[in-house]
Amino acid sequence: MKVLAAMSGGVDSSVAAARMVDAGHDVVGVHLALSSAPGTLRTGSRGCCSKEDAADARRVADVLGIPFYVWDFADKFKEDVIDDFVSSYARGETPNPCVRCNERIKFSALATRALALGFDAVATGHYARLADGRLRRAVDRDKDQSYVLAVLTAEQLRHAAFPVGDTPKPQIRAEAARRGLAVAEKPDSHDICFIPSGDTRAFLGSRIGVRRGTVVDAGGAVLAEHDGVHGFTIGQRKGLGIAGPGPDGRPRYVTAIDADSGTVRVGTAADLDVWALTGQKPVFTAGAAPSGAVECAVQVRAHGETVDAVAELVDDELAVRLRAALRGVAPGQTLVLYRPDADGDEVIGSATIANAS
Repeated sequence: MKVLAAMSGGVDSSVAAARMVDAGHDVVGVHLALSSAPGTLRTGSRGCCSKEDAADARRVADVLGIPFYVWDFADKFKEDVIDDFVSSYARGETPNPCVRCNERIKFSALATRALALGFDAVATGHYARLADGRLRRAVDRDKDQSYVLAVLTAEQLRHAAFPVGDTPKPQIRAEAARRGLAVAEKPDSHDICFIPSGDTRAFLGSRIGVRRGTVVDAGGAVLAEHDGVHGFTIGQRKGLGIAGPGPDGRPRYVTAIDADSGTVRVGTAADLDVWALTGQKPVFTAGAAPSGAVECAVQVRAHGETVDAVAELVDDELAVRLRAALRGVAPGQTLVLYRPDADGDEVIGSATIANAS
């Protein structure tokens, strides 16, 4: 099989590429240049797609003895991931850019080019498993990335490979060291890759500008003014610009955001509880939607808790009734449905949250 190995320069994608070589496939490595002005060096675990990352990926490819290329996807990444991220926050939503990158870059734009060039599959270092075309959680639950892959269609998964999903992360690092790969102890990337400073509010503010509004309590009383709803997300407790806790002495949290009026509402922790979700643009990783209501577990954050639920497709939207409350769910987040089983939780599908109540 002819395989394109997406090599970020990290340990996971490096071992993934090595395992595909070991399996006897015809492997070519590719590093995605996602920034038009990549930094020279990483700052610890912050940032990605730097010149250092590209060089690390090239050195691994040399060790493996495979061809290596750098493909420029910077414009596509800006349009489909960064601009989407900014506009979503401007609407008062809370997006996950890793989900969008997998959906629109790695398994859409990249895979489309790979297939056009005659490759059979794209291999990545994601922690997830494929079994008979079904997407499942990784063996290492702490590193599991099935959540950010749940937006992939059955056709996209048919041309995907996740070679490290059956192995715990410490063993992946040990394997990289045995193979003589210099990235064996390289820190994992954290936070949002295109905001290496970690200051999301400043990043958004520089692109959205000042859009003044108010912070109000449950009764509508104005508590503070702000420079834009992009500085807030549902469930946020710090940085609200208000004098202190509520009349009951307890912390206050962002409970609702109205981007049109610029209103940020705050309330108690109990006000964050939701029991029902509506998801738009559903994707079912096995291809077909389940028939009727399905018992499942729902996850709304990349490494968040799951709760039991009943989900059903109603007029092209996912209607999800939770059996236990989730706290602090925001429009724009991705909801992922899992079918718990003895083999490690199969992904049923996903949707973008439009409403939570």
